[in-house]
Amino acid sequence: MTDPKLLSGLSELREARRACRGLMWSAAFFSIFVNLLMLTGPLFMLQTYDRVLGSRSEATLVALFAFVAFLFLVMGLVDWARNRLLTRLGARFQAKLDRRVFEAMLKKASMNQERGEGSKMDQQLKDLEAVQRFYASPVFSSLFDMPWAPIFLIGIAFFHPWLGMAAVAGGSILILSAVFNQIFTKTAAVKSAAASYVSDRYSEQLQNEAETIRSLGMQSNAFEKWSKTRNRALEQSVSAADKGGSFSNFSKTFRLFMQSAMLALGAYLVLLGEITPGVMIAASILLGRALAPVETVVNQWSTVQRAKRGWDSLVELLATVPADAVQVELPRPSAILDIQQVTVVPPKGRQATLRLLNFNIRPGEAVGIIGPSGSGKSTLARALTGVWPLSGGKITLDGAPLTQYHPAKLAQYIGYLPQKVSLFDGTVAENIARLSTNYDDERVVEAAKKAAAHEMILKLSQGYNTPLHAISTELSGGQIQRLGLARALYSDPVLLVLDEPNSNLDNEGSTALNNAIKSIKDNGGAVVIMAHRPAAIKECEKLLVLEDGARRAWGPREKVLSEMLTNFQAVRKTVNANTNTPGGVV
Repeated sequence: MTDPKLLSGLSELREARRACRGLMWSAAFFSIFVNLLMLTGPLFMLQTYDRVLGSRSEATLVALFAFVAFLFLVMGLVDWARNRLLTRLGARFQAKLDRRVFEAMLKKASMNQERGEGSKMDQQLKDLEAVQRFYASPVFSSLFDMPWAPIFLIGIAFFHPWLGMAAVAGGSILILSAVFNQIFTKTAAVKSAAASYVSDRYSEQLQNEAETIRSLGMQSNAFEKWSKTRNRALEQSVSAADKGGSFSNFSKTFRLFMQSAMLALGAYLVLLGEITPGVMIAASILLGRALAPVETVVNQWSTVQRAKRGWDSLVELLATVPADAVQVELPRPSAILDIQQVTVVPPKGRQATLRLLNFNIRPGEAVGIIGPSGSGKSTLARALTGVWPLSGGKITLDGAPLTQYHPAKLAQYIGYLPQKVSLFDGTVAENIARLSTNYDDERVVEAAKKAAAHEMILKLSQGYNTPLHAISTELSGGQIQRLGLARALYSDPVLLVLDEPNSNLDNEGSTALNNAIKSIKDNGGAVVIMAHRPAAIKECEKLLVLEDGARRAWGPREKVLSEMLTNFQAVRKTVNANTNTPGGVV
Protein backbone atom coordinates (compact mmCIF):
# COMPACT_ATOMS: atom_id res chain seq x y z
CA MET A 1 0.00 0.00 0.00
CA THR A 2 2.17 2.88 -1.32
CA ASP A 3 -0.48 5.47 -2.24
CA PRO A 4 -0.20 8.26 0.39
CA LYS A 5 -3.92 9.05 -0.04
CA LEU A 6 -4.84 5.60 1.26
CA LEU A 7 -2.52 5.59 4.27
CA SER A 8 -5.11 7.12 6.61
CA GLY A 9 -7.65 4.40 5.78
CA LEU A 10 -5.03 1.69 6.12
CA SER A 11 -3.99 3.13 9.49
CA GLU A 12 -7.58 2.94 10.79
CA LEU A 13 -7.94 -0.71 9.78
CA ARG A 14 -4.60 -1.59 11.34
CA GLU A 15 -5.63 0.20 14.53
CA ALA A 16 -8.80 -1.90 14.69
CA ARG A 17 -6.72 -5.02 14.12
CA ARG A 18 -4.28 -3.99 16.86
CA ALA A 19 -7.24 -3.78 19.23
CA CYS A 20 -7.69 -7.52 18.61
CA ARG A 21 -4.03 -8.31 19.20
CA GLY A 22 -4.66 -9.99 22.55
CA LEU A 23 -7.05 -12.50 20.99
CA MET A 24 -4.64 -13.11 18.12
CA TRP A 25 -1.71 -13.85 20.43
CA SER A 26 -3.92 -16.15 22.51
CA ALA A 27 -4.89 -18.04 19.34
CA ALA A 28 -1.20 -18.31 18.41
CA PHE A 29 -0.44 -19.67 21.89
CA PHE A 30 -3.15 -22.32 21.59
CA SER A 31 -1.85 -23.19 18.12
CA ILE A 32 1.44 -24.33 19.66
CA PHE A 33 -0.33 -27.01 21.66
CA VAL A 34 -2.71 -27.92 18.82
CA ASN A 35 0.24 -28.67 16.53
CA LEU A 36 2.29 -30.43 19.19
CA LEU A 37 -0.69 -32.63 19.97
CA MET A 38 -1.01 -33.40 16.26
CA LEU A 39 2.04 -35.60 16.76
CA THR A 40 -0.11 -37.94 18.84
CA GLY A 41 -1.29 -39.96 15.83
CA PRO A 42 2.15 -40.53 14.23
CA LEU A 43 3.77 -41.39 17.56
CA PHE A 44 0.97 -43.81 18.43
CA MET A 45 1.42 -45.59 15.09
CA LEU A 46 5.17 -45.67 15.61
CA GLN A 47 4.84 -47.24 19.06
CA THR A 48 2.09 -49.65 18.01
CA TYR A 49 4.01 -51.09 15.05
CA ASP A 50 7.45 -51.11 16.65
CA ARG A 51 6.70 -51.88 20.30
CA VAL A 52 3.25 -53.42 20.71
CA LEU A 53 3.38 -55.75 17.71
CA GLY A 54 6.94 -56.67 18.51
CA SER A 55 6.31 -57.44 22.19
CA ARG A 56 2.74 -58.69 21.66
CA SER A 57 1.88 -56.97 24.99
CA GLU A 58 -1.81 -56.25 25.48
CA ALA A 59 -1.11 -54.16 28.58
CA THR A 60 1.19 -51.87 26.60
CA LEU A 61 -1.48 -51.47 23.92
CA VAL A 62 -4.18 -50.58 26.48
CA ALA A 63 -1.91 -48.07 28.24
CA LEU A 64 -0.89 -46.44 24.97
CA PHE A 65 -4.45 -46.25 23.75
CA ALA A 66 -5.72 -44.68 26.99
CA PHE A 67 -2.94 -42.10 26.91
CA VAL A 68 -3.61 -41.32 23.24
CA ALA A 69 -7.36 -40.95 23.90
CA PHE A 70 -6.56 -38.42 26.63
CA LEU A 71 -4.22 -36.46 24.33
CA PHE A 72 -6.80 -36.37 21.53
CA LEU A 73 -9.39 -35.10 24.02
CA VAL A 74 -7.03 -32.32 25.10
CA MET A 75 -6.26 -31.51 21.45
CA GLY A 76 -9.96 -31.25 20.64
CA LEU A 77 -10.60 -28.92 23.57
CA VAL A 78 -7.61 -26.70 22.72
CA ASP A 79 -8.60 -26.51 19.05
CA TRP A 80 -12.20 -25.74 20.06
CA ALA A 81 -10.94 -22.91 22.31
CA ARG A 82 -8.76 -21.55 19.48
CA ASN A 83 -11.69 -21.49 17.07
CA ARG A 84 -13.81 -19.61 19.61
CA LEU A 85 -11.01 -17.08 20.05
CA LEU A 86 -10.76 -16.50 16.29
CA THR A 87 -14.53 -16.15 15.98
CA ARG A 88 -14.48 -13.45 18.65
CA LEU A 89 -11.46 -11.85 17.02
CA GLY A 90 -13.46 -11.37 13.82
CA ALA A 91 -16.50 -10.11 15.75
CA ARG A 92 -14.41 -7.61 17.72
CA PHE A 93 -12.76 -6.33 14.53
CA GLN A 94 -16.16 -5.75 12.95
CA ALA A 95 -17.57 -4.13 16.10
CA LYS A 96 -14.61 -1.73 16.22
CA LEU A 97 -15.33 -0.54 12.67
CA ASP A 98 -19.11 -0.86 12.37
CA ARG A 99 -19.95 2.71 13.38
CA ARG A 100 -17.04 4.27 11.51
CA VAL A 101 -17.82 2.40 8.29
CA PHE A 102 -21.56 3.08 8.63
CA GLU A 103 -21.05 6.83 9.05
CA ALA A 104 -18.51 6.93 6.20
CA MET A 105 -20.95 5.10 3.92
CA LEU A 106 -23.78 7.50 4.76
CA LYS A 107 -21.57 10.50 4.13
CA LYS A 108 -20.34 9.12 0.82
CA ALA A 109 -23.85 8.04 -0.17
CA SER A 110 -25.24 11.53 0.41
CA MET A 111 -22.66 12.84 -2.05
CA ASN A 112 -23.20 10.14 -4.67
CA GLN A 113 -26.99 10.12 -4.70
CA GLU A 114 -27.26 13.32 -6.71
CA ARG A 115 -25.03 11.82 -9.40
CA GLY A 116 -27.11 8.66 -9.55
CA GLU A 117 -24.18 6.42 -8.62
CA GLY A 118 -25.87 4.70 -5.72
CA SER A 119 -24.43 4.40 -2.26
CA LYS A 120 -22.99 0.88 -2.45
CA MET A 121 -23.85 0.65 1.25
CA ASP A 122 -24.88 -2.97 1.08
CA GLN A 123 -21.70 -3.83 -0.79
CA GLN A 124 -19.47 -2.04 1.72
CA LEU A 125 -21.20 -3.72 4.63
CA LYS A 126 -20.44 -7.01 2.91
CA ASP A 127 -16.81 -5.93 2.58
CA LEU A 128 -16.53 -5.55 6.35
CA GLU A 129 -18.32 -8.85 6.90
CA ALA A 130 -15.95 -10.56 4.42
CA VAL A 131 -12.93 -9.49 6.50
CA GLN A 132 -14.71 -10.59 9.68
CA ARG A 133 -15.53 -14.02 8.18
CA PHE A 134 -11.91 -14.43 7.08
CA TYR A 135 -10.67 -14.03 10.65
CA ALA A 136 -13.21 -16.60 11.85
CA SER A 137 -12.60 -19.05 8.98
CA PRO A 138 -10.51 -22.27 8.92
CA VAL A 139 -8.18 -20.65 6.40
CA PHE A 140 -7.06 -18.07 8.99
CA SER A 141 -6.45 -20.72 11.63
CA SER A 142 -4.43 -22.61 8.99
CA LEU A 143 -2.10 -19.61 8.81
CA PHE A 144 -1.18 -20.31 12.45
CA ASP A 145 -0.48 -23.93 11.50
CA MET A 146 1.62 -23.26 8.39
CA PRO A 147 4.82 -22.30 10.31
CA TRP A 148 4.74 -25.82 11.77
CA ALA A 149 4.81 -27.45 8.33
CA PRO A 150 8.62 -27.08 7.98
CA ILE A 151 9.05 -28.54 11.47
CA PHE A 152 7.01 -31.61 10.52
CA LEU A 153 8.99 -31.95 7.29
CA ILE A 154 12.25 -31.79 9.22
CA GLY A 155 10.86 -34.46 11.55
CA ILE A 156 10.23 -36.70 8.54
CA ALA A 157 13.82 -36.10 7.38
CA PHE A 158 15.05 -37.35 10.76
CA PHE A 159 13.36 -40.68 10.01
CA HIS A 160 15.25 -40.97 6.73
CA PRO A 161 16.76 -38.39 4.28
CA TRP A 162 14.88 -39.89 1.32
CA LEU A 163 11.58 -39.45 3.15
CA GLY A 164 12.53 -35.85 3.98
CA MET A 165 13.36 -35.04 0.36
CA ALA A 166 10.10 -36.55 -0.87
CA ALA A 167 8.15 -34.57 1.73
CA VAL A 168 9.89 -31.28 0.84
CA ALA A 169 9.27 -31.90 -2.88
CA GLY A 170 5.57 -32.55 -2.26
CA GLY A 171 5.23 -29.51 -0.01
CA SER A 172 6.97 -27.29 -2.58
CA ILE A 173 4.57 -28.40 -5.31
CA LEU A 174 1.57 -27.60 -3.11
CA ILE A 175 2.99 -24.18 -2.25
CA LEU A 176 3.53 -23.47 -5.95
CA SER A 177 -0.06 -24.53 -6.51
CA ALA A 178 -1.19 -21.93 -3.96
CA VAL A 179 0.91 -19.23 -5.68
CA PHE A 180 -0.44 -20.09 -9.12
CA ASN A 181 -3.94 -20.17 -7.68
CA GLN A 182 -3.52 -16.57 -6.55
CA ILE A 183 -2.08 -15.44 -9.87
CA PHE A 184 -4.55 -17.12 -12.21
CA THR A 185 -7.77 -16.64 -10.22
CA LYS A 186 -7.33 -13.04 -9.07
CA THR A 187 -8.55 -11.42 -12.29
CA ALA A 188 -11.40 -13.90 -12.69
CA ALA A 189 -12.56 -13.27 -9.11
CA VAL A 190 -12.53 -9.49 -9.57
CA LYS A 191 -14.48 -9.73 -12.83
CA SER A 192 -17.00 -12.07 -11.19
CA ALA A 193 -17.51 -9.70 -8.26
CA ALA A 194 -17.92 -6.69 -10.55
CA ALA A 195 -20.43 -8.46 -12.80
CA SER A 196 -22.44 -9.66 -9.79
CA TYR A 197 -22.54 -6.14 -8.39
CA VAL A 198 -23.84 -4.71 -11.67
CA SER A 199 -26.51 -7.40 -11.84
CA ASP A 200 -27.58 -6.84 -8.22
CA ARG A 201 -27.74 -3.06 -8.69
CA TYR A 202 -29.89 -3.37 -11.80
CA SER A 203 -32.18 -5.86 -10.06
CA GLU A 204 -32.58 -3.45 -7.14
CA GLN A 205 -33.41 -0.62 -9.52
CA LEU A 206 -36.10 -2.72 -11.21
CA GLN A 207 -37.63 -3.61 -7.85
CA ASN A 208 -37.76 0.05 -6.83
CA GLU A 209 -39.49 0.96 -10.09
CA ALA A 210 -41.81 -2.08 -10.21
CA GLU A 211 -44.96 0.04 -10.40
CA THR A 212 -43.70 1.98 -13.42
CA ILE A 213 -42.54 -1.20 -15.15
CA ARG A 214 -45.87 -2.96 -14.70
CA SER A 215 -48.01 0.04 -15.58
CA LEU A 216 -46.10 0.65 -18.83
CA GLY A 217 -45.90 -3.02 -19.81
CA MET A 218 -42.10 -3.09 -19.60
CA GLN A 219 -41.82 -6.52 -17.94
CA SER A 220 -40.48 -8.40 -20.96
CA ASN A 221 -37.98 -5.73 -21.95
CA ALA A 222 -36.86 -5.32 -18.36
CA PHE A 223 -36.38 -9.06 -18.01
CA GLU A 224 -34.32 -9.28 -21.21
CA LYS A 225 -32.05 -6.45 -20.09
CA TRP A 226 -31.72 -7.87 -16.57
CA SER A 227 -31.16 -11.35 -18.00
CA LYS A 228 -28.14 -10.10 -19.95
CA THR A 229 -26.51 -8.71 -16.83
CA ARG A 230 -27.44 -11.86 -14.90
CA ASN A 231 -25.98 -14.17 -17.54
CA ARG A 232 -22.81 -12.12 -17.72
CA ALA A 233 -22.43 -12.39 -13.94
CA LEU A 234 -23.16 -16.12 -14.10
CA GLU A 235 -20.53 -16.66 -16.81
CA GLN A 236 -17.90 -14.79 -14.83
CA SER A 237 -18.84 -16.70 -11.67
CA VAL A 238 -18.57 -20.07 -13.45
CA SER A 239 -15.22 -19.08 -14.94
CA ALA A 240 -13.84 -18.06 -11.54
CA ALA A 241 -15.21 -21.23 -9.92
CA ASP A 242 -13.68 -23.41 -12.64
CA LYS A 243 -10.23 -21.91 -12.18
CA GLY A 244 -10.35 -22.03 -8.40
CA GLY A 245 -11.85 -25.52 -8.43
CA SER A 246 -9.09 -26.81 -10.66
CA PHE A 247 -6.42 -25.81 -8.18
CA SER A 248 -8.45 -27.09 -5.22
CA ASN A 249 -8.98 -30.45 -6.91
CA PHE A 250 -5.29 -30.70 -7.79
CA SER A 251 -4.14 -29.90 -4.24
CA LYS A 252 -6.53 -32.45 -2.68
CA THR A 253 -5.62 -35.20 -5.16
CA PHE A 254 -1.92 -34.49 -4.94
CA ARG A 255 -1.89 -34.54 -1.12
CA LEU A 256 -3.58 -37.95 -1.08
CA PHE A 257 -1.14 -39.18 -3.72
CA MET A 258 1.83 -37.92 -1.69
CA GLN A 259 0.68 -39.84 1.37
CA SER A 260 0.47 -43.01 -0.71
CA ALA A 261 3.82 -42.21 -2.32
CA MET A 262 5.31 -41.78 1.15
CA LEU A 263 3.94 -45.19 2.14
CA ALA A 264 5.42 -46.73 -1.01
CA LEU A 265 8.82 -45.14 -0.40
CA GLY A 266 8.65 -46.13 3.26
CA ALA A 267 7.79 -49.71 2.33
CA TYR A 268 10.76 -49.79 -0.03
CA LEU A 269 13.04 -48.53 2.76
CA VAL A 270 11.57 -51.18 5.11
CA LEU A 271 12.42 -53.83 2.56
CA LEU A 272 15.97 -52.46 2.49
CA GLY A 273 16.03 -52.67 6.27
CA GLU A 274 16.74 -48.94 6.70
CA ILE A 275 13.55 -48.04 8.65
CA THR A 276 10.89 -49.88 10.63
CA PRO A 277 7.22 -50.33 9.60
CA GLY A 278 6.22 -47.91 12.35
CA VAL A 279 8.35 -45.17 10.82
CA MET A 280 6.73 -45.82 7.44
CA ILE A 281 3.21 -45.24 8.82
CA ALA A 282 4.25 -42.31 11.04
CA ALA A 283 5.97 -40.54 8.13
CA SER A 284 2.84 -40.82 5.98
CA ILE A 285 0.60 -39.39 8.71
CA LEU A 286 3.08 -36.61 9.51
CA LEU A 287 3.27 -35.61 5.86
CA GLY A 288 -0.52 -35.35 5.69
CA ARG A 289 -0.46 -33.07 8.73
CA ALA A 290 2.30 -30.89 7.26
CA LEU A 291 0.48 -30.41 3.96
CA ALA A 292 -3.03 -29.95 5.42
CA PRO A 293 -2.73 -26.16 6.08
CA VAL A 294 -1.46 -25.54 2.56
CA GLU A 295 -4.34 -27.53 1.11
CA THR A 296 -6.85 -25.59 3.24
CA VAL A 297 -5.48 -22.27 1.99
CA VAL A 298 -5.68 -23.44 -1.63
CA ASN A 299 -9.20 -24.84 -1.25
CA GLN A 300 -10.50 -21.71 0.47
CA TRP A 301 -8.56 -19.19 -1.57
CA SER A 302 -11.82 -17.51 -2.60
CA THR A 303 -12.31 -16.55 1.05
CA VAL A 304 -8.86 -14.97 1.10
CA GLN A 305 -9.52 -13.10 -2.16
CA ARG A 306 -12.90 -11.82 -0.98
CA ALA A 307 -11.38 -10.62 2.28
CA LYS A 308 -8.55 -8.89 0.38
CA ARG A 309 -11.03 -7.08 -1.87
CA GLY A 310 -13.06 -6.11 1.18
CA TRP A 311 -9.95 -4.84 2.97
CA ASP A 312 -8.87 -2.73 -0.03
CA SER A 313 -12.40 -1.35 -0.44
CA LEU A 314 -12.54 -0.36 3.24
CA VAL A 315 -9.13 1.29 3.00
CA GLU A 316 -10.37 3.38 0.08
CA LEU A 317 -13.64 4.25 1.82
CA LEU A 318 -12.05 5.34 5.09
CA ALA A 319 -9.34 7.30 3.28
CA THR A 320 -11.89 9.03 1.02
CA VAL A 321 -14.23 9.89 3.89
CA PRO A 322 -12.17 10.91 6.94
CA ALA A 323 -13.69 10.58 10.39
CA ASP A 324 -15.44 13.64 11.78
CA ALA A 325 -13.06 15.69 13.90
CA VAL A 326 -13.75 15.91 17.63
CA GLN A 327 -15.49 19.26 18.12
CA VAL A 328 -15.90 21.47 21.17
CA GLU A 329 -19.65 21.51 21.71
CA LEU A 330 -20.89 25.04 21.03
CA PRO A 331 -23.99 26.45 22.77
CA ARG A 332 -27.32 26.58 20.96
CA PRO A 333 -26.86 29.26 18.30
CA SER A 334 -29.08 32.15 17.32
CA ALA A 335 -30.62 32.22 13.87
CA ILE A 336 -27.90 34.48 12.45
CA LEU A 337 -26.85 32.97 9.14
CA ASP A 338 -24.21 34.54 6.91
CA ILE A 339 -23.31 33.22 3.47
CA GLN A 340 -20.05 34.76 2.23
CA GLN A 341 -18.60 34.18 -1.24
CA VAL A 342 -19.89 30.61 -1.23
CA THR A 343 -18.89 28.39 -4.14
CA VAL A 344 -20.01 24.75 -4.33
CA VAL A 345 -18.82 22.08 -6.73
CA PRO A 346 -20.89 18.87 -6.45
CA PRO A 347 -18.92 15.83 -5.22
CA LYS A 348 -16.90 14.40 -8.12
CA GLY A 349 -18.29 17.22 -10.28
CA ARG A 350 -16.17 19.51 -12.44
CA GLN A 351 -18.26 22.65 -12.59
CA ALA A 352 -19.54 24.83 -9.76
CA THR A 353 -23.32 24.90 -9.37
CA LEU A 354 -23.09 27.82 -6.93
CA ARG A 355 -20.64 30.68 -7.49
CA LEU A 356 -19.57 33.50 -5.14
CA LEU A 357 -22.95 33.67 -3.41
CA ASN A 358 -23.57 36.28 -0.70
CA PHE A 359 -26.61 36.95 1.50
CA ASN A 360 -27.63 36.82 5.16
CA ILE A 361 -30.57 35.91 7.35
CA ARG A 362 -31.45 37.24 10.77
CA PRO A 363 -33.77 35.91 13.54
CA GLY A 364 -37.43 36.21 12.69
CA GLU A 365 -36.85 36.27 8.93
CA ALA A 366 -37.91 33.94 6.14
CA VAL A 367 -36.01 34.04 2.87
CA GLY A 368 -37.35 32.59 -0.37
CA ILE A 369 -34.90 31.18 -2.93
CA ILE A 370 -36.39 31.19 -6.42
CA GLY A 371 -35.06 30.47 -9.87
CA PRO A 372 -35.42 28.04 -12.77
CA SER A 373 -34.57 24.34 -12.49
CA GLY A 374 -30.82 23.81 -12.36
CA SER A 375 -30.16 27.27 -10.95
CA GLY A 376 -28.58 25.89 -7.76
CA LYS A 377 -31.43 25.95 -5.24
CA SER A 378 -31.03 22.33 -4.09
CA THR A 379 -27.25 22.72 -4.06
CA LEU A 380 -27.67 25.65 -1.67
CA ALA A 381 -29.97 23.55 0.55
CA ARG A 382 -27.33 20.82 0.77
CA ALA A 383 -24.63 23.37 1.55
CA LEU A 384 -26.73 25.00 4.30
CA THR A 385 -27.29 21.63 6.00
CA GLY A 386 -23.61 20.66 5.76
CA VAL A 387 -24.29 17.68 3.48
CA TRP A 388 -22.08 19.05 0.69
CA PRO A 389 -18.72 20.69 1.48
CA LEU A 390 -17.88 24.16 0.25
CA SER A 391 -15.30 24.69 -2.47
CA GLY A 392 -14.89 28.32 -1.46
CA GLY A 393 -16.24 30.92 0.93
CA LYS A 394 -17.92 30.12 4.22
CA ILE A 395 -21.28 29.70 5.89
CA THR A 396 -21.55 30.77 9.53
CA LEU A 397 -24.32 30.17 12.05
CA ASP A 398 -24.23 32.67 14.90
CA GLY A 399 -20.67 33.55 13.89
CA ALA A 400 -19.32 29.97 13.85
CA PRO A 401 -18.61 28.14 10.56
CA LEU A 402 -20.82 25.10 10.06
CA THR A 403 -17.71 22.89 10.12
CA GLN A 404 -17.21 23.78 13.81
CA TYR A 405 -20.46 22.05 14.74
CA HIS A 406 -20.58 18.29 15.07
CA PRO A 407 -22.86 16.95 12.29
CA ALA A 408 -25.28 15.40 14.79
CA LYS A 409 -25.60 18.70 16.69
CA LEU A 410 -25.86 20.73 13.50
CA ALA A 411 -28.80 18.55 12.43
CA GLN A 412 -30.59 19.52 15.66
CA TYR A 413 -30.12 23.22 14.99
CA ILE A 414 -30.95 23.10 11.26
CA GLY A 415 -34.16 21.29 10.30
CA TYR A 416 -34.26 20.05 6.70
CA LEU A 417 -37.14 19.02 4.46
CA PRO A 418 -35.72 17.65 1.18
CA GLN A 419 -37.59 17.54 -2.12
CA LYS A 420 -38.07 13.79 -1.86
CA VAL A 421 -39.11 12.66 1.60
CA SER A 422 -38.21 9.08 2.52
CA LEU A 423 -39.86 7.09 5.29
CA PHE A 424 -38.02 4.29 7.07
CA ASP A 425 -39.00 0.98 8.63
CA GLY A 426 -40.31 1.83 12.07
CA THR A 427 -43.32 3.47 13.65
CA VAL A 428 -44.73 6.87 12.73
CA ALA A 429 -43.39 8.25 16.00
CA GLU A 430 -39.91 6.86 15.37
CA ASN A 431 -39.85 8.43 11.90
CA ILE A 432 -40.83 11.82 13.30
CA ALA A 433 -38.24 11.39 16.09
CA ARG A 434 -35.55 10.67 13.44
CA LEU A 435 -35.49 6.92 14.18
CA SER A 436 -34.87 7.39 17.89
CA THR A 437 -36.38 4.60 19.98
CA ASN A 438 -36.11 6.70 23.15
CA TYR A 439 -38.07 9.69 21.93
CA ASP A 440 -39.98 12.38 23.80
CA ASP A 441 -43.72 11.78 23.28
CA GLU A 442 -44.62 15.44 23.80
CA ARG A 443 -42.08 16.63 21.27
CA VAL A 444 -43.29 14.08 18.70
CA VAL A 445 -46.93 15.16 19.07
CA GLU A 446 -45.99 18.85 19.07
CA ALA A 447 -43.98 18.47 15.85
CA ALA A 448 -46.86 16.59 14.22
CA LYS A 449 -49.32 19.33 15.22
CA LYS A 450 -47.07 22.05 13.78
CA ALA A 451 -46.98 20.10 10.50
CA ALA A 452 -50.81 19.57 10.57
CA ALA A 453 -50.16 15.82 10.65
CA HIS A 454 -51.62 15.05 14.10
CA GLU A 455 -55.19 14.41 12.98
CA MET A 456 -54.01 12.40 9.98
CA ILE A 457 -51.84 10.20 12.23
CA LEU A 458 -54.69 9.56 14.67
CA LYS A 459 -56.74 8.10 11.79
CA LEU A 460 -54.11 5.45 11.11
CA SER A 461 -54.74 1.93 12.44
CA GLN A 462 -52.37 2.26 15.41
CA GLY A 463 -51.90 6.02 15.52
CA TYR A 464 -48.35 7.06 16.29
CA ASN A 465 -47.40 3.40 16.77
CA THR A 466 -48.40 2.42 13.22
CA PRO A 467 -45.52 0.59 11.45
CA LEU A 468 -44.69 2.62 8.37
CA HIS A 469 -43.15 -0.18 6.33
CA ALA A 470 -46.61 -1.73 6.12
CA ILE A 471 -48.61 1.35 5.10
CA SER A 472 -46.10 3.84 3.65
CA THR A 473 -47.10 2.95 0.08
CA GLU A 474 -50.71 3.80 0.97
CA LEU A 475 -49.88 7.34 2.08
CA SER A 476 -50.28 10.16 -0.40
CA GLY A 477 -47.40 12.39 -1.38
CA GLY A 478 -48.86 15.21 0.71
CA GLN A 479 -49.16 12.98 3.80
CA ILE A 480 -45.58 11.81 3.43
CA GLN A 481 -44.42 15.41 3.06
CA ARG A 482 -46.25 16.40 6.26
CA LEU A 483 -44.48 13.62 8.14
CA GLY A 484 -41.20 14.87 6.67
CA LEU A 485 -42.02 18.39 7.86
CA ALA A 486 -42.81 17.05 11.34
CA ARG A 487 -39.44 15.28 11.34
CA ALA A 488 -37.69 18.53 10.38
CA LEU A 489 -39.47 20.36 13.23
CA TYR A 490 -38.88 17.66 15.90
CA SER A 491 -35.58 19.10 17.15
CA ASP A 492 -37.03 22.64 17.48
CA PRO A 493 -34.46 24.01 15.00
CA VAL A 494 -33.21 27.60 14.94
CA LEU A 495 -33.03 27.41 11.13
CA LEU A 496 -35.46 25.53 8.90
CA VAL A 497 -34.40 24.70 5.33
CA LEU A 498 -37.30 23.71 3.06
CA ASP A 499 -36.62 22.43 -0.46
CA GLU A 500 -39.83 22.66 -2.50
CA PRO A 501 -41.92 22.12 0.66
CA ASN A 502 -45.39 22.45 -0.89
CA SER A 503 -44.83 20.44 -4.07
CA ASN A 504 -47.22 17.72 -2.83
CA LEU A 505 -49.28 19.65 -0.27
CA ASP A 506 -52.98 20.44 -0.54
CA ASN A 507 -54.52 23.67 0.75
CA GLU A 508 -54.65 22.38 4.32
CA GLY A 509 -51.00 21.30 4.13
CA SER A 510 -49.93 24.65 2.64
CA THR A 511 -51.74 26.47 5.42
CA ALA A 512 -50.02 24.28 8.02
CA LEU A 513 -46.68 24.96 6.35
CA ASN A 514 -47.18 28.71 6.53
CA ASN A 515 -48.28 28.44 10.16
CA ALA A 516 -45.12 26.44 10.96
CA ILE A 517 -43.00 29.11 9.29
CA LYS A 518 -44.77 31.80 11.32
CA SER A 519 -44.20 29.84 14.53
CA ILE A 520 -40.47 29.51 13.91
CA LYS A 521 -40.16 33.20 13.07
CA ASP A 522 -42.13 34.21 16.19
CA ASN A 523 -39.77 32.09 18.32
CA GLY A 524 -36.72 33.88 16.94
CA GLY A 525 -35.82 31.29 14.31
CA ALA A 526 -35.24 31.70 10.59
CA VAL A 527 -36.47 29.90 7.49
CA VAL A 528 -34.97 29.33 4.05
CA ILE A 529 -37.42 28.18 1.37
CA MET A 530 -36.45 26.88 -2.07
CA ALA A 531 -39.61 27.39 -4.10
CA HIS A 532 -41.29 27.25 -7.49
CA ARG A 533 -44.86 27.90 -6.39
CA PRO A 534 -45.86 31.43 -5.20
CA ALA A 535 -47.72 30.06 -2.18
CA ALA A 536 -44.43 28.89 -0.70
CA ILE A 537 -43.00 32.42 -0.39
CA LYS A 538 -46.07 33.97 1.21
CA GLU A 539 -44.31 34.28 4.59
CA CYS A 540 -40.97 35.41 3.15
CA GLU A 541 -39.72 38.94 3.85
CA LYS A 542 -36.83 38.62 1.42
CA LEU A 543 -36.18 36.90 -1.88
CA LEU A 544 -33.01 35.61 -3.49
CA VAL A 545 -33.15 34.94 -7.21
CA LEU A 546 -30.62 32.43 -8.57
CA GLU A 547 -29.67 31.94 -12.16
CA ASP A 548 -26.93 29.56 -13.33
CA GLY A 549 -25.63 29.29 -9.76
CA ALA A 550 -25.16 33.05 -9.28
CA ARG A 551 -27.18 35.71 -7.50
CA ARG A 552 -29.36 37.63 -9.91
CA ALA A 553 -31.45 39.59 -7.41
CA TRP A 554 -31.63 39.97 -3.63
CA GLY A 555 -33.72 42.11 -1.33
CA PRO A 556 -37.23 42.65 0.08
CA ARG A 557 -39.81 40.39 -1.51
CA GLU A 558 -42.00 43.07 -3.10
CA LYS A 559 -39.03 44.95 -4.50
CA VAL A 560 -37.50 41.85 -6.08
CA LEU A 561 -40.83 40.73 -7.54
CA SER A 562 -41.52 44.16 -9.01
CA GLU A 563 -38.05 44.29 -10.56
CA MET A 564 -38.51 40.86 -12.09
CA LEU A 565 -41.98 41.82 -13.38
CA THR A 566 -40.59 45.06 -14.90
CA ASN A 567 -37.79 43.15 -16.63
CA PHE A 568 -40.27 40.56 -17.91
CA GLN A 569 -42.57 43.25 -19.35
CA ALA A 570 -39.61 45.04 -21.00
CA VAL A 571 -38.45 41.80 -22.63
CA ARG A 572 -41.99 41.04 -23.77
CA LYS A 573 -42.36 44.47 -25.42
CA THR A 574 -39.03 44.01 -27.22
CA VAL A 575 -40.04 40.61 -28.52
CA ASN A 576 -43.48 41.81 -29.62
CA ALA A 577 -41.93 44.75 -31.44
CA ASN A 578 -39.79 42.36 -33.46
CA THR A 579 -42.64 40.07 -34.50
CA ASN A 580 -45.09 40.52 -37.33
CA THR A 581 -48.04 39.69 -35.13
CA PRO A 582 -48.97 42.53 -32.79
CA GLY A 583 -49.37 41.45 -29.24
CA GLY A 584 -47.68 38.14 -29.97
CA VAL A 585 -47.31 35.76 -27.05
CA VAL A 586 -43.89 35.28 -25.50
